[in-house]
Amino acid sequence: MRKSVVKKVAAVHDLSGFGRSSLAVVIPILSTMGVQVCSLPTALLSTQTGGFEGYYFVELTEQLEGIIGHWKTLGLEFDCIYSGFLGSPRQVEIISAFIEDFSGNKPLIVIDPVMADDGKLYETMDEKMVINMRRLISKANIITPNFTEAAFLLQEKYRQEISEKEIKDWLVRLAERGPEIVIITSVPDCKAAKNTCVMAYDRQDNRFWKVSCVYIPAHFPGTGDAFTSVIVGSLLQGDSLPIALDRGVQFITTAIRASYGYEYPRREGVLLERVLASLNMPVVAGSYEILEEE
Repeated sequence: MRKSVVKKVAAVHDLSGFGRSSLAVVIPILSTMGVQVCSLPTALLSTQTGGFEGYYFVELTEQLEGIIGHWKTLGLEFDCIYSGFLGSPRQVEIISAFIEDFSGNKPLIVIDPVMADDGKLYETMDEKMVINMRRLISKANIITPNFTEAAFLLQEKYRQEISEKEIKDWLVRLAERGPEIVIITSVPDCKAAKNTCVMAYDRQDNRFWKVSCVYIPAHFPGTGDAFTSVIVGSLLQGDSLPIALDRGVQFITTAIRASYGYEYPRREGVLLERVLASLNMPVVAGSYEILEEE
């Protein structure tokens, strides 16, 4: 197949008609970063689930196989397969097979195991999905669970009081399940009250990284999707892991700060449209820390 002019990402996410999460943020972020997004929608919703009740939800399991089948006939190749929300155990099986079938050119496999937050599973998830997600992450080069999802993947008890040493142990244990790089978001920062941080581990060089996030008293749905999308775009542009972490945290912090001063329903997500251009600004690195081995 002819070499692509721009990088291609197969984005396996749900699509909400209203709200800023999943494909609604994945597409504009990666497009702004010069990456072509090839959408593989797992579900169609009237709104995102966070903050809304009575939303319309259609699982697209049968349609997934039809889309993938057509892509096979076209001989498509992707530089990255980026999986987010999956609606059922059957979808996990389909995407697992999709990764195997489209791995001939060795694409970067990024899995965001979207399942839970704030210590509990989302209402569309159950223990069977957790078990299936534990299997799926073995196929990834990179996984980006939040703190709650990391706890579920490792069968650990969710708790806000956790040491840096314990998180490093979680990172290593998750990497032992297959991924070369593990990034855990929304980690309670033991060194600064109320703050959170992103911690990462690169199994190839046995190195740990940390980027702290200043606390802002507001919750916006979709920031996890936006963060991982920036990570994907950054790595495809050739950035190193710590630079990608920096860019992801800086972008989300900028988006939250830009949104916080406005009076509008937080459930609609950050005002992405006001900050997309910042993705093309020069990278200002320096907020990441290299954590020494203990």
